[in-house]
Amino acid sequence: MITVLRLGHRIFRDQRISSHVFLVARAFGADKGIYTGEKDGSLEDSVARAVEQWGGQFRLIHSESWKREANFDGIKVHLTVYGMPFQDKMAEIRKRCKGRNLMVIVGGEKVRPEVYQAADWNVAVTSQPHSEVAALALFLHEMFEGRELGKDFKGAKLRVVPQERGKKVLRL
Repeated sequence: MITVLRLGHRIFRDQRISSHVFLVARAFGADKGIYTGEKDGSLEDSVARAVEQWGGQFRLIHSESWKREANFDGIKVHLTVYGMPFQDKMAEIRKRCKGRNLMVIVGGEKVRPEVYQAADWNVAVTSQPHSEVAALALFLHEMFEGRELGKDFKGAKLRVVPQERGKKVLRL
């Protein structure tokens, strides 16, 4: 099971970015999302609607404590600009995660030093400022070695029909 933990959601500032974090998590193969900070029913409803329409079993919950969530039986990878290059660590992470739960931690507000200490790995997709959405997408893509791109989402009511031009969505 892969869980994405989003730290410090702020409704006014992070509505769109947190939504994108969890849409990417779902689309790129994560099973569950957890967010801390302000409880946001609109965020939860938005993700639930996407799951209902586009399929899959992804679920999103709010937690009061990142520490409680990070205290689980599995591997914790924190995505941060300040970590080690993820391309140098992916083989080791994949090997250690075989048959184990994985939590991918992405920041929101300023990340406390305790998060860095709690993580098994602190990895950087690049050592330049960037979006946690991009970092999460690249990390999950490498974690699954590209297999997530062909994932079938059970229970989908909608499906995109790939086209050279235009948009076509089937109602199933």
